[in-house]
Amino acid sequence: MFVRTATASTTAAALLGAGALLLPADRPEAPERQDAPVVVAHRGASGYAPENTLAAVDAADALGIDWVENDVHRTRDGVLVVLHDTDLKRTTDVEQVFPDRAPWAVKDFTAAELTKLDAGSWFGTQFTGARVPTLTQFLHRVEHNRQKLLLEIKSPATYPGIERDIIQVLGRSGWLDRSHVRSRLVIQSFGADSVKKVHSLRPDITTGFLGTPAVADLPAYAAFTDQINPSYATIGADYVAAVQRLKGPHGKRLRVNTWTVNKAADAVKARDYGVDGIITNFPDVVRDATS
Repeated sequence: MFVRTATASTTAAALLGAGALLLPADRPEAPERQDAPVVVAHRGASGYAPENTLAAVDAADALGIDWVENDVHRTRDGVLVVLHDTDLKRTTDVEQVFPDRAPWAVKDFTAAELTKLDAGSWFGTQFTGARVPTLTQFLHRVEHNRQKLLLEIKSPATYPGIERDIIQVLGRSGWLDRSHVRSRLVIQSFGADSVKKVHSLRPDITTGFLGTPAVADLPAYAAFTDQINPSYATIGADYVAAVQRLKGPHGKRLRVNTWTVNKAADAVKARDYGVDGIITNFPDVVRDATS
């Protein structure tokens, strides 16, 4: 799967001021993978816009980036929302709006209460008024931009049954048809049991495990996940090759998509390790360094 060619990389700042999966061709024995790794905009293009907001999705689109990554939690009244942290303090004004609600955990607020929060001004005044999007809103924006989604289930133990909830929202939003499932959607998590649950509920969905399992343990992961997505600091060429020698539950070789790589020199190293994708806050920097 190729990344769209950007035409606005050098003018990204101006565009934003106004306003990866990672399924490359299979490689059996000898490499057939494209030279340039697929680039995934981490929480949207979060180097240029407030993370996990619709503005960050649009920032990635302005840069010509197809794949965006996001994080999903569940509110007190069962609505799925897109936010990274388990609490609202870092990326919203929740402490000012609801000063008596410490520790301000996402799970303790209703979806209606979240609409009262500013999720953009912490990043820059031009983003004042940005909101915490629901998963449905996020999916609609990604669809509108004709982008693709790497969806992360955050803290699944905090939200029992969230895997089924996510699949229901994906289905209602039109994201479980053949074209989306084949080439536009990956669900990942640090929780192995959560990844297994997604695979059991919808075996057709491509899944990813976030982490760096020991090489000896990789065959067990290959039974339920299509990707091993490790931190850049934990890998080398030998580890990437060990992952890619295995086939996942869909009979295709496991992919490796590493995070979070923001510097050009590190992106080049990751490419030379043989990774299939790079997850980054600055997708234009990574794309330009590795293409």
